[in-house]
Amino acid sequence: MHWKRRIFIIVIIAVVAGAVIYGLRPGPSTVETATAIRGHMSVTVDEKGKTRVIDRYVVSAPVAGFAQRIGLDVGDIVSKGDAIVLLEPLRARALDARSEAEARAVISSAVSALKAAKENALSAAADHDYAASAFKRTTILFKDGHVTEDTLDASRREAEATRARLKSAEFSVDVARHEVEAAKTALKYSGDNGKNESDAITVKSPVAGRVLRLARESEGVVTEGDPLIEIGDPTGLEVEVEVLSADAVKIRPGAKVLFTRWGGEGKLEGRVRVIEPTGFTKVSALGVEEQRVLVITDISSPREKWARLGDGYRVEAAFIIWEGDEILTVPAGALFRNGGQGWALFKVAGKTARLTPVKIGHRSGLTAEILDGVTEGDTIINHPDDSIEDGTEVKFR
Repeated sequence: MHWKRRIFIIVIIAVVAGAVIYGLRPGPSTVETATAIRGHMSVTVDEKGKTRVIDRYVVSAPVAGFAQRIGLDVGDIVSKGDAIVLLEPLRARALDARSEAEARAVISSAVSALKAAKENALSAAADHDYAASAFKRTTILFKDGHVTEDTLDASRREAEATRARLKSAEFSVDVARHEVEAAKTALKYSGDNGKNESDAITVKSPVAGRVLRLARESEGVVTEGDPLIEIGDPTGLEVEVEVLSADAVKIRPGAKVLFTRWGGEGKLEGRVRVIEPTGFTKVSALGVEEQRVLVITDISSPREKWARLGDGYRVEAAFIIWEGDEILTVPAGALFRNGGQGWALFKVAGKTARLTPVKIGHRSGLTAEILDGVTEGDTIINHPDDSIEDGTEVKFR
């Protein structure tokens, strides 16, 4: 009987020890998982930008005088030739020979600039006529199946671009013509030329557009060249974006741009027109000096979609520097450095974490392209902590 009691005690001790060991055994780690999927992926450079009117004109005082109060407000529509402000003359001063010669030279320069602007307008008109005709021919060829849709889109884009250049050239002709009139006015009303001092000059708008800014509103004395009002066409907008110089070298003219958080629904599309060749230094909010470059982009989405955008509005721009379809991707948070052996992640096999070396390609902010090591549909651990090792039992959050 003594040996039976001893066996019974040993069994009890073994059961208790087993229960203690089982209770102290660490349970499975709770993890967040994701699935490797195939789909569209793009790598972007994201920065904040603002809109600005492409063609803007600052109307200045052609001569010194006493300006009456300007009756326009910011946003008002003006037509070409509308009166902007009335300039009453100051006491005339006599012109010496040198001043008169300078005034006549300014007139000659303005006339030459007007001729050059007219020639540019003729060239732009010829380019637009050619592009429009080419687009019509391409449309016919596309309907007959002789050209691709990409060729048709390129022809349409070229026609629209030449039309915009023609509009800008015509705008320049109007401005140059106004400069000639301003130069002649400066000579006509300077000095004692037989006119009564009660004569006044009406400064007119050289172009049609809307008032963007009032340099002065109240009446008072102005000197020659003082800005009075700024006029522009808000239907012709571009977007200027300050980009880090290290990112600017990755962007190419013609690259696709997506504008988000601009105040309307959906995204707006655009194309890079100019990457300025000169950078500038800017201090960030953290006090770090950064070299930045201005990238100028055009909005290619239909005008009616962004009609409420105005001059100086804030947008967020995403420059697409690479994109592809059917790309195998995983969340970037699942990747980590595996010592000196490159990148790795944890795949889930059943309820066990398995350390898996991988080869990655392109990376965006949230996702990474997987070239080798993972197949579509694999379950991986996202944001693994230090408690996860190869062979760790896991449970899903």
